[in-house]
Amino acid sequence: TTTQPMLGELKASHVSPESVQLEWSVPEGTFDSFTLQYRDAQGQPQVLPVDGGSRTLTVPGRSPSRRYKFNLYGLWGHKRLGPVSTEAVTGEDRSMETHIPHCVCFIATPAPEDEEPTSQPTLGHLRASQVTPQSMQLEWSIPRGTFDSFMVQYRDAQGQTESLLVDGGSSTVTVPGLSPSHRYIFYLYGMLGQKRVGPVYLDTMTGSWAKVSDPLCVPSPAAPAPQTEDSLFPPRLGELRAPHVSPESVQLEWSVPEGTFDSFTLQYKDAQGQPQVLPVDGGSRTLTVP
Repeated sequence: TTTQPMLGELKASHVSPESVQLEWSVPEGTFDSFTLQYRDAQGQPQVLPVDGGSRTLTVPGRSPSRRYKFNLYGLWGHKRLGPVSTEAVTGEDRSMETHIPHCVCFIATPAPEDEEPTSQPTLGHLRASQVTPQSMQLEWSIPRGTFDSFMVQYRDAQGQTESLLVDGGSSTVTVPGLSPSHRYIFYLYGMLGQKRVGPVYLDTMTGSWAKVSDPLCVPSPAAPAPQTEDSLFPPRLGELRAPHVSPESVQLEWSVPEGTFDSFTLQYKDAQGQPQVLPVDGGSRTLTVP
C-alpha cells in the first residue's frame, strides 16, 4: 500500500498590510491537493483550493493590522489530513507602500483645503468573455469612478504567482500561456495612487483542445483525433440524492446524464459549522461522508 503523506510546518513567510504569503512543507509522500481555510475580516469562512505540487500561497485581500488564523489540510484520495495551523497579523497600512512594478515616483502637490475629496472608485464584476485552451480574455466593470491602473494576479499550472499590470483606461485583458482544461482563480485589483482596491475574483477553467475551432490547433488529417459526443458538448450534472443515511454517515449518489467530468468537488459544513471540501474522482458516482 502507498505510504500516507504527512504535512509539515505551516508558516507566514511574508506579511504586508493587504496580503499574507504562506509556506508549508511535506516531509513524507505527496498530496493530491491542499485546502486552506480561514475567516475573513467580516468573520466569513473562506476556502482556497491549492494544487498538490505547490508549497506556497499568497492570500490577497486582507485588512491591515488584523490577526488571521490559517488552517491547511492535505487531500489524499478521499482522505483529508491535518490541519496544520499558523497565525499572522497583517502590517499597518502605509501611504508610501506600492505594489506597482516600475512605478514612476513623483512629488504630489497638496490639494487646496476647500477642494472636495474624490469618491473612491469601485470594482464591478469580473468575468471571462473568451476562453480557449491556452488563453482567457477577462472583462470587468467599474460602477463608479476611475482607477490609475489594474493588476490581475493568478497562479500558473506550476503553482507560481503571476501578475499582469493593465492600464487604467482598459476594462479587458487577455491572459496568455495557460494550460488546457486547468482550473484558474483570477484576482483583479484596482490601483488608485499608492492604494490597492479589491480584489474581485473569478474561479474558472480553460477549454479543452476538442472545443477549439482555430485551424492551427486542429490535429492534422494524417492523425485525426477521435471525436465523440462527449468531447463536442459540455457535460451535465444530474440529480444528487442521499440513498442511505445513518447516525454517523451519509451516502450520496449522483448522475451525469451527458458527457464526463475530470473530477468532482463536494462542499458542506460539518457539525461545528466549519466548511469541508472533499475531492472525488471523475469516474465516481457515489461518496460516503463520514
